[in-house]
Amino acid sequence: MINKNKTNVQITLILEKLFEEHFEKKAEVVEALPVSGSDRRYYRISNGKTSCIGTYNTNVAENNTYFYFTELFRKHQINVPEIYTISKDRRSYLQQDLGKISLFDMVLKEGYTEPVRKLYHRALAQLAKVQWIAGREADYKQCFASKQFDEKAIMSDLLYFKYYFADLQGIPYDRSGLISEMEMLSKDLGRVQPQMLMYRDFQSRNIMVYDNKLYFIDFQGCMQGPPQYDIASLLWQARAQLPPAWKEDLLNGYISSINELHVPRMDEIYFRRGYVQFVLVRLLQVLGSYGFRGLLQHKGHFITSIGPALKNLESFLANHPQTPSYPELRSLLEKLSTKDMQDRYNTSASTEQPKLAIQVNSFSYKIALPKPDAHGGGFIFDCRGILNPGRFDAYKTLTGNDEMVRQFLERETKMPDYLNYVYAIVGINVEDYLSRGFEQLSVSFGCTGGQHRSVYAANQLAEYLKIRYNVAVTVTHQNEKNWVLA
Repeated sequence: MINKNKTNVQITLILEKLFEEHFEKKAEVVEALPVSGSDRRYYRISNGKTSCIGTYNTNVAENNTYFYFTELFRKHQINVPEIYTISKDRRSYLQQDLGKISLFDMVLKEGYTEPVRKLYHRALAQLAKVQWIAGREADYKQCFASKQFDEKAIMSDLLYFKYYFADLQGIPYDRSGLISEMEMLSKDLGRVQPQMLMYRDFQSRNIMVYDNKLYFIDFQGCMQGPPQYDIASLLWQARAQLPPAWKEDLLNGYISSINELHVPRMDEIYFRRGYVQFVLVRLLQVLGSYGFRGLLQHKGHFITSIGPALKNLESFLANHPQTPSYPELRSLLEKLSTKDMQDRYNTSASTEQPKLAIQVNSFSYKIALPKPDAHGGGFIFDCRGILNPGRFDAYKTLTGNDEMVRQFLERETKMPDYLNYVYAIVGINVEDYLSRGFEQLSVSFGCTGGQHRSVYAANQLAEYLKIRYNVAVTVTHQNEKNWVLA
């Protein structure tokens, strides 16, 4: 059943109307952009040279926070997307299109070059303005979720790590002792000063490179908190893996930026000590997030990030033998960050690919069931209990390969729950087959037309298996020649 939120088709109509009202021309191209963990939906809308990003979000409080901080940052000449227009119900808005290149993309493409290092320095210089200049007049009542990164918020991050990552690894530890230590740590860090405007998710994916300038995006989570946390978020981002010399150089550059802004004097030694502590908190929060999104929700991108995050943790512990100073927490982190644990989540670390080859199919029940593999076994899953996008005109000529269909199935049907069960069931066999040296397994998904639901499910399972188990996977859409396309 469709939920109470609007469908992609309804949303695009709303944004197209907003586009026409503001730019006085009809939208020609509407492209759904990939969504991540939030409920916000993004679309690139264009007509000729006119292009913008249309955003739809039913959380009006979150939108209002974004509008407020956009205005505040632009007042202080901090580069953030310009908001062109906002709908009357404040659920949809059009903002500046900053292209597709983030600072993270630059690192992946160019590596650790001098131009990239300078971009990081520029990003931290702007961050200093966010925290110490805009932060001086920020109204924290405008924060939609948490207003302050205080003792309770820190404890929440630590528990997030405990429940969604540490507890899933099967490593024994003193649970009551760990909780007691986490409470003491969060109490100590909750008193750290200064408390400025904290970005909360300041990482290179949220820094766009456009027209030779850096722009900040996704700052809805702003709150009052320690500035060191944001620096840690950028410099210790797991997938970026910045060299240690860069981290020290960039931290020094940030402190120089503060001095150039003529903000009130601070105790640099105390600031650096707090930075180390908040690096640890950020590393644990990230592992909790990766565990929740990857191990529980089976999102491939987050699973591939666990190995680099554990490598980060290993490096931190090696360079800071006194942090954390709590014995139970220290012991647990050392066990979690071993090479064996890193290799468990690093498929590229395996020098030999398993013999197991998996064939994943999509098919139409109106045509025929797939033939069984050589062993006569495998799985066949029926997707017909999931709401069919093909029932709606806007999706009839699309397939499970298209972003619009992907968003429909993920947001407006029970497909995510369905696939979670599939991952768990198939995973039992995959792990058993790998341990016993088996060479074949087949998994098939069927729906009415073999075009939308089964195609999407086959693609998702194939991606998950390749990432999680480093096995060879072949995908075949058996009804592809009969798809109804535009």
